[in-house]
Amino acid sequence: MSGLLGKLSPAKRVTGNNDLPLFYVNQTSMEPQRCPRGAPRVSATLAELLMNVEDARNDQSTPRGALEMSSPLTSSASSFNSWTSAPASSISSSPFVLSFNDLTYSVKIQKKFEPFACCKRSRNGSPVNTKILLNGISGEAREGEMMAVLGASGSGKSTLIDALANRIAKDSLKGSITLNGEVLESSLQKVISAYVMQDDLLFPMLTVEETLMFSAEFRLPRSLSKKKKKARVQALIDQLGLRSAAKTVIGDEGHRGVSGGERRRVSIGIDIIHDPIILFLDEPTSGLDSTSAYMVIKVLQRIAQSGSIVIMSIHQPSYRIMGLLDRLIFLSRGNTVYSGSPTHLPRFFSEFNHPIPENENKTEFALDLIRELENSAEGTKELVEFHKQWRTKQAPSYNNNGSRNNNVTLKEAITASISKGKLVSGATNNSTTNLSSSFQTFANPFWIEMIVIGKRAILNSRRQPELLGMRLGAVMVTGIILATMFTKLDNSPKGVQERLGFFAFAMSTTFYTCAEAIPVFLQERYIFMRETAYNAYRRSSYVLSQSIISIPSLIFLAASFAATTFFAVGLAGGANGFLFFFLTILASFWAGSSFVTFLSGVVSNVMLGFTVVVAILAYFLLFSGFFISRDRIPLYWIWFHYLSLVKYPYEGVLQNEFEDPTKCFVRGIQIFDNSPLGQVPNAVKLSLLKSMSGVLGINVTAETCVTTGVDILKQQGITDISKWNCLWITVAWGFFFRVLFYFTLLIGSKNKRR
Repeated sequence: MSGLLGKLSPAKRVTGNNDLPLFYVNQTSMEPQRCPRGAPRVSATLAELLMNVEDARNDQSTPRGALEMSSPLTSSASSFNSWTSAPASSISSSPFVLSFNDLTYSVKIQKKFEPFACCKRSRNGSPVNTKILLNGISGEAREGEMMAVLGASGSGKSTLIDALANRIAKDSLKGSITLNGEVLESSLQKVISAYVMQDDLLFPMLTVEETLMFSAEFRLPRSLSKKKKKARVQALIDQLGLRSAAKTVIGDEGHRGVSGGERRRVSIGIDIIHDPIILFLDEPTSGLDSTSAYMVIKVLQRIAQSGSIVIMSIHQPSYRIMGLLDRLIFLSRGNTVYSGSPTHLPRFFSEFNHPIPENENKTEFALDLIRELENSAEGTKELVEFHKQWRTKQAPSYNNNGSRNNNVTLKEAITASISKGKLVSGATNNSTTNLSSSFQTFANPFWIEMIVIGKRAILNSRRQPELLGMRLGAVMVTGIILATMFTKLDNSPKGVQERLGFFAFAMSTTFYTCAEAIPVFLQERYIFMRETAYNAYRRSSYVLSQSIISIPSLIFLAASFAATTFFAVGLAGGANGFLFFFLTILASFWAGSSFVTFLSGVVSNVMLGFTVVVAILAYFLLFSGFFISRDRIPLYWIWFHYLSLVKYPYEGVLQNEFEDPTKCFVRGIQIFDNSPLGQVPNAVKLSLLKSMSGVLGINVTAETCVTTGVDILKQQGITDISKWNCLWITVAWGFFFRVLFYFTLLIGSKNKRR
């Protein structure tokens, strides 16, 4: 917003450190005036800021980044002045109150085997193998305010945030959570709220502007033009104080990028692109220095003052951050030890006979005292009971403060917020329909989601060409080694054995090179879970898009491998044979990539994934029919033979090579080559053939064809499936594993505790 004020006023912009404006423009005198000390400073909604930015950019004569003000003021500037100087009561026409009452959540603890453990119970009657993470937590958070949950590690801060954000299964959480007195449906909460995780889950090779733009394309409806989406992103960049870093990549350990504080603000930005009513954050200041942490909380204060409820967990806020917070909840081992305004904290501990010294940081004193009590014999039980009594005495004044929301229903409040421009994710703003049906589950159709996901993946790949280069290098090195090892195979018994070995190694290698796809999804797993948790896009869109964009690279790899090996080895079939060989390699890459992608959705560790892939592919090769023919496989293992991914491409290329019935691979004089008689002189071999002809009654000469390609296929047990059916089955395996991958994401990415 401070960036926009600079565009609207020719006067020098005077603000605090990423603070709200300290001046507004007097519409009578046309001079900047200081806001009265103590007067409420109200921030416009992001949608309202967008309207001003859009109006400014519609003037083609205005240079980018500046808006010349004229007299009289433009309507957009006038409206902006009225927002920044109007009292809070005129803005908060649709106040929201999120109330939670008696939230209780416990989990079972995995313990070592202990006889009769199931029969043992604790003093309060609960089973000893359960741990209570939340114990009767109550409170409320209001629009325009920031509520912070504090406590030591393990006190239940993140658990409470997850409970309020609907990240705990309903059957596991006891108590009630309401917004304006009405229970929130899960589908509605996903639309009107956002959750910012503790870790910054971002694509390292995208810039700040690109990251926010992709978020806008996911979360903002198709009805909003591309120009307006870009304008919203620019307004958000100014609101987050990221203008100087807009063109900088996010970065990671191997690529220098934005600072930690900027990265955290980007994480917040991608979740508030649609201007949500409720914003949940899990320790947004974790790992930041004091200045960066303060800047992040200032951004959150602006978001709250724009008409949102901000609820965060925070470990140990500084004195400056404490001055920005409106409500506090201190937790100790799942119990509330204080809840209320930060200004009441000294009086609370004074009445508890532990007054806070004048020069002491109130938060540090409270946390140290709570930690000291936790280590005592009685724990914090006395403090918990005192808080209950203290809250009872404060109840009358507390309820009076909340009376302003008694006559505002949830439907009316949301409708009013939509009218102000919030919740830009497809809301219909139709007061006659059901509240949940007023919102689309997803902002865009699935084909738009597929395009955006694909565009982002391609951009990431272009920024990291070494990944495709390494995979191409592995394929080319393998192809060159095979081409030089099996150069120009002849049509002899030895040539037949060498062809069988070449095909078995080539087909299995195509699957092994696909193992490099394991880290791809594992690196995106938590980004995917964050984005789908609040319906940024469908899981099916992600699976389809990832499948489609992988095909061009697979075609390139398959063509490179086929061209390197087919002609050098001297395989049969000419142009048609090469085409089928190429298609089989491509189908193998497709099936292998799909299989590995599916496994990456099942396992969560890269090393474990590689171990599982290598082991299973080894079994596939073992049962493919190369080492032992189908007729020799035991009946109790025959099912694995038909499940082997290597079987079908291996049998397909064998048929492509040996399907010609006129081509001979073993002639009369060559039948002795694979036996001890192979070393005797040719004259002896001819004599033996003559003797055999007399015994058999068949004239077998040195040039008589004894074994054709069809005979070799029969010897290998390849007679029941045609080569084209082998190709289609391999392709079908690829689709099958993509479907399994989808169901893996559907089941395994619920992102909820139980």
